[in-house]
Amino acid sequence: MPEKGKVSIIVPLYKVEKYIHRCIDSITEQTYEDLEIILVNDGSPDNCGEIAEEYRKKDSRIKVIHKENGGLSDARNYGMRPVTGEYTMFIDSDDWIERDMVACLLENCLKFNADVVQGAFYYAHDDQLLFDDRIYKENKDFAIFNKKEAMRELVMNEKVKNFAWGKLYKTELIRDIPFKKGVLFEDVFWAHQVIDRVEKFILISRPFYYYYQREDSIVATYTLRNLDMIKGLKERHRFLESFYPKLREESLRLILKMCLIHYQLLWLNRKKDPKKVHRKELQSYLRQNYRELKNAVSDDSVLSWQLNLFSLHPFFQLGFLGVRKGLRSMKIISTPKGLHKVEQNAEKESSVK
Repeated sequence: MPEKGKVSIIVPLYKVEKYIHRCIDSITEQTYEDLEIILVNDGSPDNCGEIAEEYRKKDSRIKVIHKENGGLSDARNYGMRPVTGEYTMFIDSDDWIERDMVACLLENCLKFNADVVQGAFYYAHDDQLLFDDRIYKENKDFAIFNKKEAMRELVMNEKVKNFAWGKLYKTELIRDIPFKKGVLFEDVFWAHQVIDRVEKFILISRPFYYYYQREDSIVATYTLRNLDMIKGLKERHRFLESFYPKLREESLRLILKMCLIHYQLLWLNRKKDPKKVHRKELQSYLRQNYRELKNAVSDDSVLSWQLNLFSLHPFFQLGFLGVRKGLRSMKIISTPKGLHKVEQNAEKESSVK
């Protein structure tokens, strides 16, 4: 039986020697102290394993697992094995959290008897913090979703995020849902399985989590493995068709967006796809599903235009994007509202550096 009130926090470690202290310190200094901190050294070739052991000697709440390198999914799966907490959180080792994150998420979890509680987050760069105020506000406002509402929000990927991190889960909800190994964007393959079990999902608009934007991260440099994002969305789409058919068009809309984005990225990185194998696969998918995709974006003139142009020839769609970019630079059409820079206090400034 899980220990009532205890929160288990799983932190995979791999090549993060430069950031590991900031991450672990933000966890050990939490105002809520009934924690089980599981550090998973995923065969890191630097000193992450040794640093983790030093922390274990100083804090009895810390457990350290050493394993051969198997990737983020495998590390998280290993981290789940010894979990004894009633609740579980995932934190990536180059990120960090506010000192009262656990306390605030747990308070709301207990208050509303929620299965999952999600807070907002900052995009943390070395010289600035960015916050998405299109969706969230930097206050303590919250929303409550049932299963169907939470699944819809997940598919829209605006309020409810696919990220495993940034959330507090009831351990029993996720214990037997492993992360898919050998893929990037493993959260996309995982999150809908979790939401399918949710009865009550709480969204808190206050940001607690600092999502560090590393230049050398796996999402910053494009590789063919980034196409796993589309594989995950397609796998989720098949699930939605069976169990949440009303979300089918919203799911297709997102798949279309990702296909168009990745086609552009593949074109920009043509040397990584010299025989156009992956670009042709995207073209084939969009061609074979044209009518369904067209219906899904019938109320979105921009996406509809892009699909039509792409179906004629991908270069027409790429040209369309270039023209829109030029018109925005000349302020002929408006630039979509995006992230805004957060005025930092001294504590936040020192955390980012």
